[in-house]
Amino acid sequence: MGKLKGRAVKPRLQPARSRLAGAPVGERQRSQQRDAVHSWRAWYKTARWQKLRLQVLKRDGWTCQQTGELLVGKYPALNSPVVDHLKPHRGDPDLFWDPDNLQTVSKRYHDGEKQSMEKRGLV
Repeated sequence: MGKLKGRAVKPRLQPARSRLAGAPVGERQRSQQRDAVHSWRAWYKTARWQKLRLQVLKRDGWTCQQTGELLVGKYPALNSPVVDHLKPHRGDPDLFWDPDNLQTVSKRYHDGEKQSMEKRGLV
């Protein structure tokens, strides 16, 4: 086969863009990107949420409602308290602010078992 001189053939395939190019570098950047996409995440930074969170922690006796563990740790300890939505609110203010939709759980439970259940669609 001879070479085609003077005829530049453009490649049909372009190099694939890296899927990691826009990936956040750290937890802070990841959180900022999530805040930009989900405006309801700002609710967690309000005095109203802090007050409701404290009410739920007191109501539940600072005890994990799933494991019975006493929650005496300070974030990021695994035995630190997390106020968790029983039914994911997905931006629904009625579900977000409903105290009956909130429970106290340990960070260990929330970041492990609960996240696993949510990813599998069991919650």
